Amino acid sequence: MIYKIIKKILNKKNYNLKKIYRIIKKINDLELYYKNLSNIEIKKFTKKFKKYLKKGKTLEYILPEVFAIVREVSKRIFGIRHFNVQLFGGIILNNRCIAEMKTGEGKTLTSTLPIYLNALTGLGVHVITVNEYLAKRDFENNKFLFEFLGLTVGINLSNMSIEEKKKAYLCDITYGTNNEFCFDYLRDNMIFKKILKVQRCLNFALIDEIDSILIDEARTPLIISSSLKNISKIYYKINKIILILIKKNKKFNNYKKKNFFIINKKNNEIYLTENGLILIEDILIKNNLIKDKKSLYLSKNIYLMYHINNALRAHFLFNNNIDYIIKNNKIEIIDEHTGRIMNDRKWSDGLHQAIEAKENLNINNENQILASITFQKYFLLYKKLSGMSGTAFSEYNEFKEIYDLETIVIPTNCKNIRKDMPDKIFLTENEKYNAIIKEIKNYKLNNQPILIGTTSIKNSEKLSKKLNKNNIKHQVLNAKFHLIESEIISKAGKKGSITIATNMAGRGTDIILGGNYKFKINNYIDNKKKIYWKKKHDIIVKLGGLHIIGTERNESRRIDNQLKGRSGRQGDPGSTQFYLSLEDTLIRIFSSYNISNLIYKLGFKKNEFIENNLITKIIKNAQKKIDHRNFQIRKQLLEYDNIINEHRIIFYNKRNKILNTLKIYKIINNIRKDVIKSIINQYIYRIFFFKKINLINLEKFLKKEFFLNFKYLKKINNKKNKIKILKYILLIFKINYIEKEKLIGFKNMRNFEKYITLKIFDLLWKEYLYLIDNLKKGIYLFIYLQKDLKQEFERESFYIFLNILESIKYEIFYIITKTNFIKI
Repeated sequence: MIYKIIKKILNKKNYNLKKIYRIIKKINDLELYYKNLSNIEIKKFTKKFKKYLKKGKTLEYILPEVFAIVREVSKRIFGIRHFNVQLFGGIILNNRCIAEMKTGEGKTLTSTLPIYLNALTGLGVHVITVNEYLAKRDFENNKFLFEFLGLTVGINLSNMSIEEKKKAYLCDITYGTNNEFCFDYLRDNMIFKKILKVQRCLNFALIDEIDSILIDEARTPLIISSSLKNISKIYYKINKIILILIKKNKKFNNYKKKNFFIINKKNNEIYLTENGLILIEDILIKNNLIKDKKSLYLSKNIYLMYHINNALRAHFLFNNNIDYIIKNNKIEIIDEHTGRIMNDRKWSDGLHQAIEAKENLNINNENQILASITFQKYFLLYKKLSGMSGTAFSEYNEFKEIYDLETIVIPTNCKNIRKDMPDKIFLTENEKYNAIIKEIKNYKLNNQPILIGTTSIKNSEKLSKKLNKNNIKHQVLNAKFHLIESEIISKAGKKGSITIATNMAGRGTDIILGGNYKFKINNYIDNKKKIYWKKKHDIIVKLGGLHIIGTERNESRRIDNQLKGRSGRQGDPGSTQFYLSLEDTLIRIFSSYNISNLIYKLGFKKNEFIENNLITKIIKNAQKKIDHRNFQIRKQLLEYDNIINEHRIIFYNKRNKILNTLKIYKIINNIRKDVIKSIINQYIYRIFFFKKINLINLEKFLKKEFFLNFKYLKKINNKKNKIKILKYILLIFKINYIEKEKLIGFKNMRNFEKYITLKIFDLLWKEYLYLIDNLKKGIYLFIYLQKDLKQEFERESFYIFLNILESIKYEIFYIITKTNFIKI
């Protein structure tokens, strides 16, 4: 039976379906044997499996036995037996693939199979989740199973000390968030002592909600930064100027039907028109930000355009209660895909400060990048990568192209009987909300639980006010109430419950009909609680299950699917209905012309709705356009980061070599030789076919720069003898170096060399990132020269990197040579 189901749903890639079926059959055949073993006998198998691996056996060879053991232990500890489709999911996850498993199908339990299998290598398994709540939950739930089998389990949290982190990473299995693993990698490449490094090799990562992490969050690189000096005054001044511009634009537009700026909502862009640029220049001159009536386009004034663009974006493209909230007089960013607050995250390039000025808040200092990496590049560092999600298949092409990961849809254990009804489309937003209230009242009469999905906090609060006016009790789940989200979600399946939620991605807590149950007391099943819950569950099933109401279509199809997926869990009944209006953001920006014409042709009237497959298709096409645009943004980011990543790898390898070496003086000797060669080459010039060295100027430079005596330099009979000159200069520097070493001792000199070398590496890497950041901002200017932007970025960034490497050598040599020590 399982073979037939899988054959229907599995995509036609290079998978031997019969082979997978045979593996599942082997696991099932072993079940009876393991069932009759004692706990002590079961626990011995971990050592047995590790011995197999040491003898050269592969993970695939021991997989059937391993999966059978995990299934048996799960039955004994959790009272839950892995379904065949979960075994199939486990096999897929071990094969460097992405498993799409619908909500409620037991992804967390499925993950225990490949986690245990890969942890047997002793190289470590990292289980990645989207937030610390889920990391803690999965760690606490699954550690009993893994510890029963003799493996160590740790958790990596943001507030941990270095020692706690090191301990967590040394465990066989480590749970944590994508942010924390990435930050640890960056921090490990900034340390000054080897003992401070927390991560070991990046072996196997299993990512939960992989589409949220590798797709949604991949547009923004992860950055470690430090504060620059406070320049808040410029932000307040520019904000006042933008307010003047907005006021004049309204007045100008009313009378002359022209604009000072144009907003492109489709591409999330805003730019000044020619009239706008003239007006801005005039306002800047009047406010004394441009002095002596000079041009805005002078190099010393061009930075003002950077601030103006950010201020315009802050006012028109970033909205309170949609993109951010104000909490404790601070801007807190809202994740557009999950609706959660992104703690300790800031927009870069001065945008965050521009939004603070717009909201008249205290402005934080701008940041300078110290280290940066994208999630794409970090997770591609792992030897083995896989992941799972309820909505990954729609991004099949991106996962294949960027990460070389196949996405396999795992069939549900029970048939999905949820009813997905056609979208209802209204003329206005007000009509839409009235219809939603009416539908809620109808379902409330039946006491059927309702989950209402909104696209923003603003919309969830608007709907909440309307429900309050109608005396309808309900719960609201959005970024403002994220601390109690699991409690709200756990009650969403109860009889008569009404829950409003802003996005449902990665919530981690299932909506179970009858309410979430806790059968276990000290890991033993409480059957009385289970029977009591079953009665409640069956009542909701008779009522029709959970009803989903979508108040608007999201830009991403996956978010709509995540909302729908909350209903119809594990074969339960359920239903979904989306309500749309022509005033909705998605329709207004991307599809309004086509749909408006179509609707009026159909004789659409006020307070009526229409259900039409053609309209639904137009909306889906709009979502596809947005998904494609976002993919292009992520792809472009990756293309640029591929170039930077080559430099990053070279840099980090050089830095780690210095950090780990016990013979730093050899590296310093090579640096000294390279720098002196470079200095000598600067004083060589050609006379016809011969080369001549300008010894007088070379001597002057060395004396002035390093305060060392090179009195015999002129006496070297060299005309062109570069080797003799090099040997002599090296000797002088070496004598100076030995004298310093005698003053402070061999060990102290080595520590000094290592510290200075690492410090200069970090300072100049910071300089590299600063220059690269400026290059990114200005690279578009090459369009006017009809140049390929990627090629120009690659060429310019390469020159920057080479110069930085040369500067690193010179600065190390210069500081070590110029530093004087006093004997105490």
